[in-house]
Amino acid sequence: MNHLTVNSQTGLLEPIVYRPSPHYDERPQGTLVDMVVVHSISLPAGEFGGSAVEEFFCGHLDTSSHPTFTSIAALKVSAHLFIRRMGEIIQFVPFNKRAWHAGESYFQGKTHCNNFSIGIELEGTDNVPYASIQYTQLGKVINLLMQAYPGITLDRILGHVDIAPGRKTDPGPFFDWQHLKGILL
Repeated sequence: MNHLTVNSQTGLLEPIVYRPSPHYDERPQGTLVDMVVVHSISLPAGEFGGSAVEEFFCGHLDTSSHPTFTSIAALKVSAHLFIRRMGEIIQFVPFNKRAWHAGESYFQGKTHCNNFSIGIELEGTDNVPYASIQYTQLGKVINLLMQAYPGITLDRILGHVDIAPGRKTDPGPFFDWQHLKGILL
C-alpha cells in the first residue's frame, strides 16, 4: 500500500478498503475543502483491533456487545478515514462529501467545520501514544490531500480539540504534532 492516490472523480483514496457510511451528506455548494481534522477513537474505549468502530461508522453497531454502546447507539457519526494501530486505512465517506465527524465546531470565525474539512480518525485514546505506522500513514494521506485540496496548509491541520475546545480533547496530549508536521511536505 505504498502507492496511494486520491481519485478526484470519486473522492476516494485508492487502493484501500471503502466501507460506505450512511452518515454523510453533500457539502454546501461552492464550499472549498481547506482543513484536516485529526481525531481519535476506540470502541470500547481503550480497546483496539475490534470491529466496533467500523460498525459504528456504518450504522450497524451491536449495542448488546458492550454495556457502554447503549449510550452511543443513536449517534450518527462518521469520518472520511480511519487509520488502525497497525496502519490499515479504511474509508467511510468520499472526500467530496461531508462526513459527520466534528459536531459543533468553529475555527477562525467559521462554524460547522464539517462543511469544509476532512476528518481522519486514528485508532487510539487520549492517554496512549500512537503507533509509528499511524503517523507514517497519516503523513502519506495528508500529503496527498494537500496536493488534491491546495487550501489545506500546515496551519489548517488541526485536532478535534482545536475546533471544539472544552467539548473534545482528541487526539490528546500523546499525539506528536511536531513529528507529524515534520513528515509533511
